[in-house]
Order: sequence, then structure tokens, then C-alpha cells
Amino acid sequence: MARPDVLVLRAPGTNCDAETAFAFEQAGARCEALHVNTLLDAPALLGQFQILCLAGGFSHGDDLSAGQILAITLRHRLLDDLQAFRDRGGLILGICNGFQVLIKTGLLDNEDGQGVAATLTWNTNGRYTADWVRLAVEPDQRCVFLRDIEAIDLPFAHGEGRFVVRDQQTLSQLSAAGQLPVHYVEGQLAGNPNGSTRAIAGMCDRSGRVFGLMPHPERNIHLTHHPRWTRLSRDRKPDGRLIFENAVNWFAA
Repeated sequence: MARPDVLVLRAPGTNCDAETAFAFEQAGARCEALHVNTLLDAPALLGQFQILCLAGGFSHGDDLSAGQILAITLRHRLLDDLQAFRDRGGLILGICNGFQVLIKTGLLDNEDGQGVAATLTWNTNGRYTADWVRLAVEPDQRCVFLRDIEAIDLPFAHGEGRFVVRDQQTLSQLSAAGQLPVHYVEGQLAGNPNGSTRAIAGMCDRSGRVFGLMPHPERNIHLTHHPRWTRLSRDRKPDGRLIFENAVNWFAA
């Protein structure tokens, strides 16, 4: 199997880059974490990688809104390079703050003539919340990171994770295009913790190679990470690890 190279991008305030790189390495990839300024100075570095990950945290202190400053930076200085990376077959993953960044860059096919059609905003409870959720994956979805997954348990930790859309027509269009592949399971663990429309927990682009989600798969890559691990089968593979392995296995020879 080919061993892909992963770039984990960090910015001031990013705090999940080390754990995310470790998760990719455990799944069989080679990883390098770079500050966004390094990539801004040398965009050609993207050519050395097959997977790009925007890790969680509070980039630039979430000033303006969560992920907004980093999104503006990427949009105005690296968007063509990131689109080219995607178009040549690269995978892009955004976790929590990384999802907040992705959805504001346009990389998730999230714009039309009227502007941004969907975004992430404050939780309905109005505060930062952390707990565990169960996610269900839509059948017949095309997201590379979710292949052969039906349901997974993951932790979340965010204040601005509520997925909202402009109108019902937008929601129907995104759903029909297979861009809303995963949702919170009501009544299981924390349910829909942020009040997201239709309990949506993540979004992918039309190719299925760009994916953002609010929960943290890098925080459930070992059996003992799960709060109920003593009740789980010892043969069960940690749910978060499945997402990273799907990305790595996409490049299998």
C-alpha cells in the first residue's frame, strides 16, 4: 500500500495539530505540521502532499467569528493552489475549527450568485459545549473519509458549531448533491448538541474529497478514549481511527 504524505496546517491558536498528525501516523501516513505562514511563502509545498488537514482549535483566537481570519487568508492568497490540490486528486479534511475555516473559503462548493449558502454559527445554548455524540452516515454518500462507516461515536468541543442554511431550497440542493453525509443521532449520547439544521454534523464537496466535520475523530483513536470503553468489545476498532484509515487507504496501490 502506498504511504501518503499528510500536511497538517496550523495557525496561531490551533491546538489540535499534534494529535491530528499522530492520528494520521497511526493510520499509516507520513505527517508534517506546518505553520500557515510557511505555506503562504511557498505554496508549491502542497505538491509534496496527498492529504491536507486543517486541525481544530481557535485559529487567530476566533476573532470576527470562528475560523474567519484563517479562511480569509486562505481564500485571498491560496485558494487557487488549494483548488488545484483538490483537482489533482488530493484529499482535504477540516476538523472543528478546520471545518469552520473550510466552509468559509468556498472549498466546500458552498457558494452561488447570492453568496455563501451555508455556514456554522453559535450553538443554540449560546455557550461552548463539550461532550460525546453519535454520528450516523447517510447511505449511498460519496465522502472518501466516511467509506463503509454506518455510525461512529466521537467527542466534540465547540461554541460555534450549529450548521445553518440560507433556506429550504438550499438544504434540498445540498442534500440532493450528497454534500450532507453525516448527522447527529438524536437520543444517543449528547444528541444534536448545537441545534444544527437537520442535525447535520459535517459537509463535503461534490467530489467527496473535501470534508469538514465538527466532532474530533483524532480524540477517539484508542479503545480507552471512549467514555464507555469497558463495555465495548476489545476487538472493536476505535471509531475516529476509521476516518483517518479511509483517507490513507484511498491511496492504496
